[in-house]
Amino acid sequence: MVLHFLISGRVQGVGFRWFVHREASELDLKGWVRNTEDGDVEVVASGNSEDLDELRTSLKKGPRGSRVDRVIEHTLAENEGTSLSAFKIEGAW
Repeated sequence: MVLHFLISGRVQGVGFRWFVHREASELDLKGWVRNTEDGDVEVVASGNSEDLDELRTSLKKGPRGSRVDRVIEHTLAENEGTSLSAFKIEGAW
């Protein structure tokens, strides 16, 4: 299963990408997280439905210091996940 999330709120400059990376890595998910130019955080994650449910719950809470106003979720085609590897942060230094 491959899911795409767009998280809005106070999610940049608060360690949100590192939080998502830690949560997704602990669940052994594949995919990536990155900031968008609009101030949101975008996530693509591939794994089993139980682990993705856990990630969804974490995304709705966020790390301390963040404020999640909205999480938009889309299911992607399974073939979208074939090129995904170990979970990573895109656009990080």
